[in-house]
Amino acid sequence: MAPIHYRIDPAQQHAHLYRVTLTVARPAAGQELSLPVWIPGSYLVREFSKNLQSLRASQGGAEVALEQLDKHRWRARCRPGKPLVLEYEVAAYDTSVRTAWLDATRGFFNGTSLCLRVHGQEDQPHDLEVVRPRAMAGWSLATGLPAHHTARSGFGTYRAHGYDELVDCPVEMGPFWSIRFTARGVPHRLVVAGAAPSFDGKRLVRDVRRICEEAIAFWHGEGRPPFASYVFLLNVVHDGYGGLEHRNSTALICGRRDLPRVGQSDKELQASEGYTQLLGLISHEYFHTWNVKRLRPQEFAQYDYTRENYTELLWFFEGFTSYYDDLLLRRAGLIDHATYLRLLAKTANQVLQTPGRHVQSVAQASFDAWVKYYRQDENTPNATVSYYTKGALVALCLDLALRREGRTTLDAVMRALWQHTGAGPMAEADLLAQLRTLSGRDWSAEIAQWVHGTGELPLAKLLAAHGLRLQADTAQLAQRLGLRVQESAGLQIKAVLRGGAAEAAGFMAGDEWLAVETPGEAWRVHKLDDVPLYAGNTSQINAQVTALVARDRRLLRLPLTLPAAGTTGDTVRIDVSDASIAQQWLGYSQPV
Repeated sequence: MAPIHYRIDPAQQHAHLYRVTLTVARPAAGQELSLPVWIPGSYLVREFSKNLQSLRASQGGAEVALEQLDKHRWRARCRPGKPLVLEYEVAAYDTSVRTAWLDATRGFFNGTSLCLRVHGQEDQPHDLEVVRPRAMAGWSLATGLPAHHTARSGFGTYRAHGYDELVDCPVEMGPFWSIRFTARGVPHRLVVAGAAPSFDGKRLVRDVRRICEEAIAFWHGEGRPPFASYVFLLNVVHDGYGGLEHRNSTALICGRRDLPRVGQSDKELQASEGYTQLLGLISHEYFHTWNVKRLRPQEFAQYDYTRENYTELLWFFEGFTSYYDDLLLRRAGLIDHATYLRLLAKTANQVLQTPGRHVQSVAQASFDAWVKYYRQDENTPNATVSYYTKGALVALCLDLALRREGRTTLDAVMRALWQHTGAGPMAEADLLAQLRTLSGRDWSAEIAQWVHGTGELPLAKLLAAHGLRLQADTAQLAQRLGLRVQESAGLQIKAVLRGGAAEAAGFMAGDEWLAVETPGEAWRVHKLDDVPLYAGNTSQINAQVTALVARDRRLLRLPLTLPAAGTTGDTVRIDVSDASIAQQWLGYSQPV
């Protein structure tokens, strides 16, 4: 048995409780223990200790006093050298990829949610033993942890080199569908839980293999990746989306309708936005295996599980990964040029339709992730910008600018960073150094403007140099008004964008838009599309209506100027203006 041994018992499925027994073979006097407050990859203090209960300690069968030091740390009043046993329960009600879930149909957990950290012994070998109760006879277990002594079902004992590896390998349990495949000679496993009977697993694994092979080739050419095996853990729900990267696995969530179905043609699947989005998510999390799990911010050289870990580089690690996720789908032949350009335009529109891009730089957005990105409210679009979407556009601008000058590409810069840092921590200075080395000039001015400034990116100019045209497009009504709405139960105002017609009229997040009034008539509205239906001639400039809204049970009449139908706003599309030039960028995967 390893010096640190966790025994996980998921028998209390209906109570949604994991029973954990932690044995510390050689504790220190007054041994301290703690549960992480966050999970790497999701930049928010989540207070996992709120789910821990019934903690007690013993040595040789005798109770040991525990002193709680703060919200997530304890000290055991134990004697040194003699095995210390801690027993506790963890409530598992979260269906996301970040914490833990347990019921009679499925179990899932991250080590950051279940495994107390033994201070001073983080670098010792750690065993994770997961037992299978009789009620789970048909269940299997999957994880990226190296097996030490396991049954064919996967239940048994796994061994990690230390605490970091232990908590970086999530565990999936249940009667899931599973298949193994190889990509560039490396074993991979795809685990899918909760899929409908129509699920076409063969199609999904075929496409996932192409993503993996494209990513491995991107980083290593004909070489091998920095992991011996890899596991995809995909949880399928009625409606959901998300993922979290790990060192040799990823936990994913998608909607059932997003999966390929038996009998669907290639044409139908290529037209499926849900399936394309799922492939993009898989591509994104797999690319993270290199870009953030190994090549990572200098500030993440050693995770501090007790507090926020700040960095200004999420625009690079999340944004550049967001640039390459769809681009690798195009290079792998899973989407065509038109689909890729549509996805690129969608990213551009998400940034252009966020007034906060003029307020917050993408470097600031990275640093503020802990208090802003994961805590969004009605003012978020007016005060912040996403380091995912704007970071992706920074990567696009950098790639196109490098290609225009003809000496190198962003692909080559990424690989050079991998080699230069030894696949380890990096700083912004490392990126600038490799840009200078490969391109022959200094890029600090561009990085200062695009990353640390709040001005517009030179998208149109750079796209034009590659045979593409950034065109103003007709804005939807929500964008013309400056609104973000929810239409599931009436017309609810979620956000009012800075400088728009809705703000000028006095709309507020939380309002329910009930009706529009025109001279002599009033009409009930349930969706935003009802507004032009009942507002009269909205093709004229500055059409005037009165919006009837409910706010805190009070009815208000707001004078609203409707922008003319067919007008453009911060909405664009990307068209091919010179196919021969565009093909040079869109059609190859090797550096010039």
